[in-house]
Amino acid sequence: MVSFLRYCVGIALWMYLLQASLLASESPDIKKTAGFLPDRLSSSSPQMPVTAGSYLITQERQGETQEFTIPVDENFQPSIPVEQVEVIEVISDRQEYDQQRQVITAEGNVVMRFAQSVMTSDRLEINLTDRFAVARGNVVLKRGEQVLRGERFEYYLVTDRGVIFNAGGEIYQPSLNQDTDFEQRLISEPTILDRALSDRLIENQPLTDVTAAEGIGTTIGSQGIDLIGEGDEINSINGGTINRLRFEAQRVDFETDTWTAKNLRLTNDPFSPPELELRAETATFQQLDSLTGRLTTNKSRLVVDDSLTIPLLVGGFVFDSRPIRPGLFNLAFDGDERGGLYLERSWNIINNQQFNWEITPQYFLQRALFPDAFSFNEEEEGGVFNSDAFGLNSQIEAIFTPRTDLETSFSLNSLDFNDIESNLRAKVGLQQKVGNLSNPYRFALEYNFRDRLFNGSLGFRTVRNSIGGVITSPQITVGNTGVTLYYQGSIQNINADTDRQDLLAANRDSDRINLTRYQAAAFLNKNFSIWRGEALPSTQEQGLRYTPVPVVPYLDLFTGVSGVGSFYSNNDSQLSLEGSIGIEGQVGHFSRSWLDYTGFKLSYSQNIRGDESPFLFDRLVDRQILSFGITQQIYGPIRLGYQTSLDLNDNDTISTDYLLEYSRRTHNIVLRYNPVLEIGSFSLRISDFNWRGNPQPFRSQGVTPVIQGVEQ
Repeated sequence: MVSFLRYCVGIALWMYLLQASLLASESPDIKKTAGFLPDRLSSSSPQMPVTAGSYLITQERQGETQEFTIPVDENFQPSIPVEQVEVIEVISDRQEYDQQRQVITAEGNVVMRFAQSVMTSDRLEINLTDRFAVARGNVVLKRGEQVLRGERFEYYLVTDRGVIFNAGGEIYQPSLNQDTDFEQRLISEPTILDRALSDRLIENQPLTDVTAAEGIGTTIGSQGIDLIGEGDEINSINGGTINRLRFEAQRVDFETDTWTAKNLRLTNDPFSPPELELRAETATFQQLDSLTGRLTTNKSRLVVDDSLTIPLLVGGFVFDSRPIRPGLFNLAFDGDERGGLYLERSWNIINNQQFNWEITPQYFLQRALFPDAFSFNEEEEGGVFNSDAFGLNSQIEAIFTPRTDLETSFSLNSLDFNDIESNLRAKVGLQQKVGNLSNPYRFALEYNFRDRLFNGSLGFRTVRNSIGGVITSPQITVGNTGVTLYYQGSIQNINADTDRQDLLAANRDSDRINLTRYQAAAFLNKNFSIWRGEALPSTQEQGLRYTPVPVVPYLDLFTGVSGVGSFYSNNDSQLSLEGSIGIEGQVGHFSRSWLDYTGFKLSYSQNIRGDESPFLFDRLVDRQILSFGITQQIYGPIRLGYQTSLDLNDNDTISTDYLLEYSRRTHNIVLRYNPVLEIGSFSLRISDFNWRGNPQPFRSQGVTPVIQGVEQ
């Protein structure tokens, strides 16, 4: 079973990488730099007129300081202006200068500062005439957050080109552009500074402080209804980035913003051997602009657990510092809206920092090929080229300022344009953030056409159209009580279904009515910690064996009180007050092979209500709700999950989810199916990590719920 799921993981990750490759255009002609690297240090260049260049300062520890001038040819145009290189500083235990050859040799704990970088090595030779340096033995180069390691490093001091042999290191994407921008100048030190011994040791200490960051996540299909408060653990957030990677290569040739590697290995795993890595015989990377870069590979393949190898059919990948949504195509399930199983594929028509337009064509497989397979699509006619077998989604986001943005979206669940009003859903929203941007007040003007809402045991309801404004507060902590408060208010004109005959005309085309709703809601919550265990150390075989963060056992009690008042223009109202209580926790550390993790949540809520809403989509009918969820490790990385919500008054099942999870440190896959709502999803996460020290070598569609009459 584990081997089968590992293979499925490989296929899913292959789909993700192939998606990235489709974004890459033809690889450019890159000039290889190996041909002009000298085999030895010598002053063999033809004599040309020279001008004064940058300064080189050398010093033996506890010894005297010497100053040299690096000459620059009159016609020479360096990629890094000499004035930006500023002072090059070298300190070591022993130094000697060959005046005839113009070669400086430094040995023993060598530290070199240049171009806002720091390099340490056992031995360093600098040829002043050729402006060329060679470092040997335990070479570590650090610039900002970027770290390179190797046995031998050859570098032209002012042209920013060279080669690293037996290379390895870490790449930190958020600061990569800043760290490689040589126009950003450091403040010059008046005298040469040695690096502290502790700093040099940190670069080579054993791996420590491994922590997980957001990573990349995507959910394919309907994410379902979060009725028991599992949050992002169940409803994965689309998008994200991988910030830190580490690599190894037999040889890396680089020139300015382009590098070429031989026998490259690339991974997001801080431990060795990596759980997940990309291998390529050759790889060339070119920075396209400040946000994107292209990696072109030859004979590339994806390797899972150092054993399962999956060839990659294409060799072009685009790395984008903006959040991305991975996937060659999405396979999803929606019985109520799309007839069951369907395929979709997203394309970005326009994608920049201020404007994004994405379209997603869909093909409803089950509706086209097997329309009678399940009871929910008995009325489907089928047909491979039937217009009802095709759909389309579109999303547009425009960011005017950090506080103001516009979002629009529409979806078609059929291309039968003769019945466009029954197949189209659309939304337009203008949002303004006020206050602290990390936890702001939000003011929104919204228009919705055929909005799809889920109202507990009343099921899916469609609001024909609505227009109005909504204000939502930030999460507010009430003093030192531990109580959190947030509130929401709205005014909306709504056209939706009702079952109130006194509000319906005798002669009518539908059961819809049009009313203005004034709504205010407030929510108070407080958690109580009952017990806290200890997490295992963040090591490969303990705390981080199957998860990106160590599991902390705990048991909490949570409580909540909420009040909602809805007033309608026909003088109807719906007032409600609800209280909830529950326990949640997890036991085990998810580090052993069998039954070492159990997560659970149990809650009960009860409400009192006055009159009922004239609409069906926000009517409060579930008065007593019992919710339960459990996730259990079965074997190794495999976990099974189950969650359900029940209306105790009528013994109705509101929602039930079944989950199958394959959880690893570097990646995670969750399959989810809800038979009550007839929706399913597939979620993929690729983890992002931060760490300190030297890692060892590689080989050692959303559905909106309505809860207590409020759209969440």
